[in-house]
Amino acid sequence: MTKNRRDAVFIGLLFLLPTMIGLSVFRLVPIVWAFAMSFMRWQIFDTPSWVGFDNYLHILASPTSGRVFMNTLWFMAIYVPGVIIIGLVLAVLLNNGLRSSAFFRGAFFLPYISSTVAVVLVWKWIFSTRFGLLNNLLLWFGVSSPPAWLADPVLALPAVAIVSVWKDSGFFMLLLLAGLQTIDTSVYEAARMDGARKLRQFFEITIPLISGSIFFVLIMALVRSTQTFEITYALTGGGPNGASTTLAFFIYENAFVHFQMGYASALAYLLCFAIGLLTLVNFYFRRRWVHE
Repeated sequence: MTKNRRDAVFIGLLFLLPTMIGLSVFRLVPIVWAFAMSFMRWQIFDTPSWVGFDNYLHILASPTSGRVFMNTLWFMAIYVPGVIIIGLVLAVLLNNGLRSSAFFRGAFFLPYISSTVAVVLVWKWIFSTRFGLLNNLLLWFGVSSPPAWLADPVLALPAVAIVSVWKDSGFFMLLLLAGLQTIDTSVYEAARMDGARKLRQFFEITIPLISGSIFFVLIMALVRSTQTFEITYALTGGGPNGASTTLAFFIYENAFVHFQMGYASALAYLLCFAIGLLTLVNFYFRRRWVHE
């Protein structure tokens, strides 16, 4: 390596140094420390003590943890199909090149970049038992006893999922819209000449040609569905009686309410393992339905 080449490499590394330091201090060190904490019992103000796999065994044996995992799966079952279907429908409707499409793209994307607190305040009013827009509509349609959406153990989690789907659908719409705009319009013209109707074009041309984008959106939605926190915290606080507590919120409760740092770290690594497993399963089945 010549001297000029060595100098160029040295200068490049010098410019990378601040980023590498920040990455190490604020990402890599916390990841390693959290993994070590997951094998400890540490109530933040006490001296940590090594307990091995006790935290993980307690999580697997605890009925509360089991309920939280089921809540997370139930939230995922609503959120993932919701954002993909709504995002895809909006993307198809706006993939027309009209001048007004730009306005509607911005309008549908706006909830995603809006303040979560502002969004939750609006939805709290919509879900309000006595004065909410939704229950007043139900009364108008003849429902005599509308439900208490946020106070009902059965409906609280679906309410959180509905708000999350509404807020995030615009983001997934843009991802799918980008995939739609890569399709050559001559493919549709040939299909029309062969007599294919719109619905058949959608299922036999559009879906296969954007299957790569759908796969990417699926992975993103699965990961995001396990990380919901802000909306749960602001809308229901995990209630009533833990009915809307998902895994990310449960980690927060154990870490920053009960100060069980070791237990929370073990939960975080189980969450990480679950996300990794889901991703691997999806990559395994990817070849069966994703068209390159």
